[in-house]
Amino acid sequence: MPESPEVDALAGFLRAELTGRTIREIEVEEFRAWKTRARPAEEMAGRTITGVRRFGKHLALDTSDAQGSGPSLLISFGRAGWARWNAEDLPEAPTIVRVHFDGDGRLALTDAGDWLSLGVSVTDDPTTEPSVAKLGPDPILPSFTRATLDGIVGGRRKQLKALLQEQESLAGIGNAYSDEILFVARLAPDVHASALDEEERGRLFDAITGVLGEAFAARRDVPIAEQKAAKVAAMRVHGRTGEPCPECGGVVEDVPGSKGNAQWCPACQAG
Repeated sequence: MPESPEVDALAGFLRAELTGRTIREIEVEEFRAWKTRARPAEEMAGRTITGVRRFGKHLALDTSDAQGSGPSLLISFGRAGWARWNAEDLPEAPTIVRVHFDGDGRLALTDAGDWLSLGVSVTDDPTTEPSVAKLGPDPILPSFTRATLDGIVGGRRKQLKALLQEQESLAGIGNAYSDEILFVARLAPDVHASALDEEERGRLFDAITGVLGEAFAARRDVPIAEQKAAKVAAMRVHGRTGEPCPECGGVVEDVPGSKGNAQWCPACQAG
């Protein structure tokens, strides 16, 4: 699952590579991924990329044409979407949409999931699209403060793991980084947000900003084809079932009920 650090790195790459390029054609291999049926892919042909913006785990490719500013191509990566630039198709990650640019540039939007979660839309204002409009604060921005977090967790009878992944509460955090944040904060994933005391909320805030800040910096210059491997290699507990905890030497275990999709260290996080 791509999360905000990887999507931000992708945004930086595409901003440098695509700005000033003109879209020649968009091929849609799986029409379920094209979310704006009233605005077909052909509408984007001939438009020039003017910028790339990130909203949580979504990217907007902004465009213009001879008449002025144009619509944006909004890419929602979902659970297993990603992008490849001028690369061959891979059977384990089928190409869902291809965006062809002048000069033979090709952006392949892929989905490696068991079910399709990638979505692509044409929109005049990405911030009005439901998938973006619903997003909560982005924890990497300076505007995300301890008071912001206190407002999110206060009174919430929701488990921390689920709350961290709830895009309406915090934009851009998914399964892997929620595990990492809770490990660094020394908090159990099934604790209810409303049960946190002042000191625990402080640890959670420091872990959110610290883990994400570290990941954003680490991913920034990694080639997009290597982002997944770099993310996996950096994990402390996520995906490390049965391995020694890097802090206490105990055993990293699957979070109960997660079916092997989430991990924690009971010795460090059970309180």
